[in-house]
Amino acid sequence: MSSPPLPPVPYHAGALRPSWSALPAALRAAVAGRLGAPVVAARVAAAGFTRGFAAVLDTADGGRAFVKAAPAVAQPRLVQGYAREAAILDRLPAGLPAPRLRWMLNDSGWFALCTDAVDGHTPRLPWAPAELDATLAAYAEVAAALATPPAGLTALGLPQLAELARSDILWWEEVAAGREPLPALPAAARARLPELVALESRLPGYADGATGVIHGDLRVDNVLIDGDGRAWFCDWTWACSGPAWFDLAGLLLTAYASGLDTDRLFAGHPASAGAPPDALDATLAALAGYYLTGADATPVTASPHRSAHQRWSGEQALDWLARRQGWR
Repeated sequence: MSSPPLPPVPYHAGALRPSWSALPAALRAAVAGRLGAPVVAARVAAAGFTRGFAAVLDTADGGRAFVKAAPAVAQPRLVQGYAREAAILDRLPAGLPAPRLRWMLNDSGWFALCTDAVDGHTPRLPWAPAELDATLAAYAEVAAALATPPAGLTALGLPQLAELARSDILWWEEVAAGREPLPALPAAARARLPELVALESRLPGYADGATGVIHGDLRVDNVLIDGDGRAWFCDWTWACSGPAWFDLAGLLLTAYASGLDTDRLFAGHPASAGAPPDALDATLAALAGYYLTGADATPVTASPHRSAHQRWSGEQALDWLARRQGWR
C-alpha cells in the first residue's frame, strides 16, 4: 500500500457555517450586549466539520472575541457539545495554550459561548517543520499539565477513553462479525481483518486506569498557529480521561501523510513515555476502523467535507499501521 496523496479536504476551510447576519436578531443583540458594544465585523471560522456558528467578532469599542452558537431544537447534540466544551475550558489550568472562556448564554432558543479570540491560522499540509515542532511542543506542555488534572476538571465526570473505545471507537470486531459493512480497503488489508480486530481490542486495556485528561480529538483543524508561532488547541468538546499518547497518535496522522518520520516523532515525544510497546499500533488500528466505517454516515448537521476527512484519515491510519506491521 502506498501513501495516499494529501487530503482532498480543505482543513483550513472545511466548515459550512451560518453568517453573523443569519443569526436571529434577538440573539445578535444579546451577544452584543454581553460583549459590551455593537458588533462591527464578523470573520466566520473556516476550519472544522460542523454547521454551528463560529466567528471572531470585532466590536465598535475595539474589542475582539470568539463566539460559537447553535440552535437548541435544530442542533441539540451540537448545543450539548458546546456546553460541555464551555465547562471544560472554564476548568483548564491557567496558562495552557487553549482559549479562555469568557461567558455563556441562552437566548432566542440558541446557546452561545464566548472565548478569547486566538489570532492565528490552521496549519497547512504538508506540515511546515516549524509549525509541527511548535504544535508538538505545545502538546507536551498540555500533556504535562493535565497528567494530574485540577479537581474542578475531574469533578465534571469526564468520560474514560477506555469506555469510549468499547462503546464507540472499536469497529473492526463489528465488521468481522458481519454487524457492520466492510469498508473499501486495499486487498492486503482485507486479508488482515483478524489482526485489526486483535490490535484494536488492546486499546481499552491500555487506556484503563489512566487518570490524566486528554483533548480526545486532536487533529490539524483543531490547531491554530498564532503570529508568534505558538500553537493553540481548540474544540475541547471531546476531552476525556486517557493516556496522552492517544492524542499524539491522532495528531501525527497528518504528519505521516506529509512524509515525515512519525515513528520517531511519536517515540521521542514526552506524551509517549511509558506507553506499551504496541500502543501506537493499537491506536492506529482503532482509528482506522473508526474513520473508515464512519465515513459514509455523515449527519446532516455536519460539513459535507466530513466524509472525505474521515475516509482519508482512516486510510492514513491504516497505511501507517501496515507499514509498521510489514503488511505490504
